Amino acid sequence: MVVFQKGQRIKSASGGEIEILDFLGAGGQGAVYKVKYGGEELALKWFHSNKLYENERFCRNIENNIRQGAPADCFLWPVELTEFISGSFGYLMKLRPPQYREFSHFLLAKVHFADISALINAALGIINGFRALHNRGYSYQDLNDGNFFVDPKTGDVLICDNDNVTPYGENLGIMGKCRYMAPEVVTGGKRPDCHTDRFSLAVILYMILFLNHPLEGKKTMCPCLTEELEYRFYGESPVFVWDDYDDSNRPVRGVHVNEIRLWKIYPEFVRKAFGRAFSHEALVGGDIEHRVIEKEWQEIFMQLRDMTMKCSCGSDTFFDVNEQSCECINCGKTIFRPMVLKVKKRNIVLASGSKLYTDCIEPECDDFRKISGEVVGSITDPTVLGLKNLTDTEWEAELPNGSARKFTKGQVVKLGRGVKIKFGDVSAEIN
Repeated sequence: MVVFQKGQRIKSASGGEIEILDFLGAGGQGAVYKVKYGGEELALKWFHSNKLYENERFCRNIENNIRQGAPADCFLWPVELTEFISGSFGYLMKLRPPQYREFSHFLLAKVHFADISALINAALGIINGFRALHNRGYSYQDLNDGNFFVDPKTGDVLICDNDNVTPYGENLGIMGKCRYMAPEVVTGGKRPDCHTDRFSLAVILYMILFLNHPLEGKKTMCPCLTEELEYRFYGESPVFVWDDYDDSNRPVRGVHVNEIRLWKIYPEFVRKAFGRAFSHEALVGGDIEHRVIEKEWQEIFMQLRDMTMKCSCGSDTFFDVNEQSCECINCGKTIFRPMVLKVKKRNIVLASGSKLYTDCIEPECDDFRKISGEVVGSITDPTVLGLKNLTDTEWEAELPNGSARKFTKGQVVKLGRGVKIKFGDVSAEIN
């Protein structure tokens, strides 16, 4: 196995010089180094020498991915191959910024999201990354908790280990980790593809929200998880812990504490989506029609974001716009119905600090992170709220008495029930 030392130099496939700066870590596939190349600091992933990575198809696939480029900017995508040394090789990619933490550390409670808004952004980042990947005609094939780095403050996501990505319909022998593989892949009935990716994606999203695996409950509580038991629990006869018709694998009190507590606080439409994603048909039947696709997950998490607001205790909570009041999921305080901006099918809770995301008022916008407005309190009276225009587009607000006024960038529309706002071609009303 090739091991590099600090200061050692190797060549890129194009003949450029790569200087080894530091060792960053190692895993089952290979080791990662910090390097300098072309005046820029990058990461080098070097594969352990074995038959898989000596396979010409594997190398050519990475080469092809480099030519095609990353599907989205959240991918730490290969940018150049290296020379071969002792039967193995590596590739260069961007370095992970220091504020990004391993997703597995969130699951182990070593790192926590700053708030629910950051958590939702992380889910949306992963969803949109895989939507872009599948729209490009690729499948990831080895989706698991080691594939993501997340900024706990913002929820921004980076997706790594992209050397397993192949065009749809192709497979290089990578099967994945058992706990994240679709049941039909575990049993050998199917090779990984975009449909099995969607099962793995649902597992990751469930773990983000509920901090446990969706198939691990009472049935899987055993002292030693053998390959035979893994085959049974994740492939042959998996059972969702909250299955509507089978309670044989419920979370165990005193063991799955977070999962039991968190399942109750999320809205019913979120729980129903996971119920569908891990239904008996989607698990045992391998029915891809029951797999929730990326666009649906995107809509679900955007709806969840629309109803997220800050309680006076400082924590995020959810407000169902169909109700007149709710209890804060953190402190239990009763919160009475805030103002709500209705934009087509979207209902955005307007509380102090709430953001108006561009995808709400520009249907063609596919950037879930872009913000067009923010709810701010008056300097003289913080209970009086307004919507600040953060765009270069002029807004027009119409008061209940029929008077109208235009608002340019930086100006604030005073909020009140019955106020109508026209965001360019999109109209909305506060109720």
